[in-house]
Amino acid sequence: MFIQKDNTIKWKWVLFGAIIVIALVLCGVFWGDKILHPLIHRPTCSTWDYSKTILCSIALGIGKAFASKMWLLVSGLSVLFFFVYKAIRNEFDFRYAFVKIKNSYVFYIFCSVVLAFIMTGCLKVLIGRSRPILFEAFGVAVFKPGTFFRLYHSMPSGHTAVSFAGLIMIGMLFPRIKWIAWMMAIIIGVSRIYVGAHWPSDVILGAFVGLLCADLVKMGLRKINTK
Repeated sequence: MFIQKDNTIKWKWVLFGAIIVIALVLCGVFWGDKILHPLIHRPTCSTWDYSKTILCSIALGIGKAFASKMWLLVSGLSVLFFFVYKAIRNEFDFRYAFVKIKNSYVFYIFCSVVLAFIMTGCLKVLIGRSRPILFEAFGVAVFKPGTFFRLYHSMPSGHTAVSFAGLIMIGMLFPRIKWIAWMMAIIIGVSRIYVGAHWPSDVILGAFVGLLCADLVKMGLRKINTK
């Protein structure tokens, strides 16, 4: 994590981490992905070809359960439920409920997820990297920046970014289960390579984006709520 106990971010660490991630991504794009991807991915297990094997079923199940839209739906409904609950408990005092929701853990998680979703959506369009399925089918691995065609939205991995944002935030809010939350985030990232939806470097960049979003949201909301 880049955030410190005093709720400030070590920007030198962020810069150092960004340099490392960019280096890993470039190595992956030009060399490593085509070596690592076949070692992790199982051709019979993909989002386009549902397999009956246990590992494939688990990986595909993880992909559905921790999809970006699922994170948005669950966290958004949790915020709405908490808001309504607080308002009703205080005789429909919506102003009071709004103050309470800003300080709630569910709101921290929701904001992290939303920020990661927006950032990855923008990066996918700007980068325009083709998904592994095109390389497997036609030997094509290209970049088409600015396209809105889903097959060229491989980098970064949205599942990974949003899941890292949500689970890293959960780990920071509930330190006792942080290792479980963070390990789950890693498993989700690896599962995206396993089912053939992303290249390894897509997952690396997605993890960095999600981690940074969680730190930025925690820092920003803590500053707002302490004013």
